[in-house]
Order: sequence, then C-alpha cells, then structure tokens
Amino acid sequence: MLRYLPFLLVLAVWIYAFIDVLNTPEKEVRHLPKVVWVIIVLLFGEVLLGPIAWFVTGKKRHPAAGGPRRSGGWVAPDDNPEFLKNLNKDRDKRDEG
Repeated sequence: MLRYLPFLLVLAVWIYAFIDVLNTPEKEVRHLPKVVWVIIVLLFGEVLLGPIAWFVTGKKRHPAAGGPRRSGGWVAPDDNPEFLKNLNKDRDKRDEG
C-alpha cells in the first residue's frame, strides 16, 4: 500500500490545483488567462510542474491574518484601548450604583 502513496499525493495536489484554478475569480489570476492556467495544470499535473507553477505565480495571494495591521482596520476588543476604557467606566458605574 505504501508504494501507492507518491501517486496518491501527486493526484491530490493535481486535483487541488485544478479546483483552485476553477474557483479563483478571473481578476485574481496573474500572468496568463484563467483558461491557459487550466490547460497548464491539466497538461503538466502528472509531473507537478503545472500545479507548482499555479501556486507560485498564478494566483494573487492575500497576506495572512497575523501579518502587520493596516491603519483603520478591525482591531480585536482586547487590543482596542477605547474598548478597554469603556469597560473600566462601565465597571466603575456598576460599583457606584
């Protein structure tokens, strides 16, 4: 059974890349038209050149959520100083009343 593992891994990457190309909106595809990427992934999928090319250069990647924050973006409540000040004010009001 172990001798089939490399074949199954290549097949899984090939299928994943094909589905990823199909599900990617046209405006997020880089360098070539989407139809050409589908053909490249299908033709060169057996040797993993097509899927690797797609993952490396074909699709615009978005920065990870843990990356540097952009100003004006959403901030978690425990990192937001205004939210923490309001918590203290609410707690003081409850203690007084």
